[in-house]
Amino acid sequence: MEVFILINEKEILLSARNIRKSYYIGTPNELEILHGIDLDIRKGEFVSIVGQSGSGKSTLMNILGILDRQTSGDYTLNGTNISEAPAKELAKLRNKHIGFVFQTYNLIARTDALSNVEMPMLYAGISPKERRERAKELLEMVGMGERMHHTPDELSGGQKQRVAIARAMANDPDIILADEPTGALDSGTGRMVMDIFHDLHEKQGKTIVLITHSNELAAETPRIITISDGNIISEKINSMNISEAEPFERKNVC
Repeated sequence: MEVFILINEKEILLSARNIRKSYYIGTPNELEILHGIDLDIRKGEFVSIVGQSGSGKSTLMNILGILDRQTSGDYTLNGTNISEAPAKELAKLRNKHIGFVFQTYNLIARTDALSNVEMPMLYAGISPKERRERAKELLEMVGMGERMHHTPDELSGGQKQRVAIARAMANDPDIILADEPTGALDSGTGRMVMDIFHDLHEKQGKTIVLITHSNELAAETPRIITISDGNIISEKINSMNISEAEPFERKNVC
C-alpha cells in the first residue's frame, strides 16, 4: 500500500505499529483478524476508518480505545505506551484520554441525561459541583439542555446520541472514537449528529476517529482510511467539502 501523507512526529497523538490481533478458536487453530496495522493520527484530525462488516474495523477500534489488547505490536497514545501499561491502569487511561460514542448509545437506563454525562467525571474524581456544572454546559452545547432530566426511555434515538456525545466530552478527552454513530438513526437525525462532530472538530479542535461502513459518511472527513480483511488497503486526503457530500445545509449546534 502506498501512502502519500506526510506526518509531523511532534503532532502525532496516536501511533500504532504492526498491530496484530488473533483469536484462538481451539487448539491449535488461530484466527488472525488484524494483519500488521500501521497507523498514525495527529492532534486535531478528523479521520474516518471505513470498511464493511468483517473488515476488522471494530476490532481495531477496540484496540485503539483500550477496550482490548492487541496480540502483538506497539500502541502509543499521547506519549503513553499502552502496550506496556499494566492491566489495572487501562481503565484509568481510557477514562482520561478517550471519549466513546457508540451506535447503541450505551446510556444507563435508570439515570437521566444529566447523570449519564456526569458519570465519567465521577470516575475521574471531579467534585459533584464541578461535574454537575460541566454536564449542564455539555448538554446545552449539543442542544439537550431542556431534556437533561429525562431518562433514556423518554428520549428519541437522536436525542440519546446527542447525550452520548456530551458524555464522550465529559473529561475533555484527547480523542473521540465514534463507532457507527448514525447507524441507528434516520438521515435527518444522523445529519444533526454529524454536524455536532464537525463543529467539535472545526471549532474546538477535537481529534475524532469515525468508524463506519458508509462511504458517504467517510467522504465528509478530511482523511479516509479504508480497511479490508484486516489490512489497511488505502489512505487518502479528501478534498470534498461538506456541501458536496450532503445536499442540505449544515446547522451550527456547538
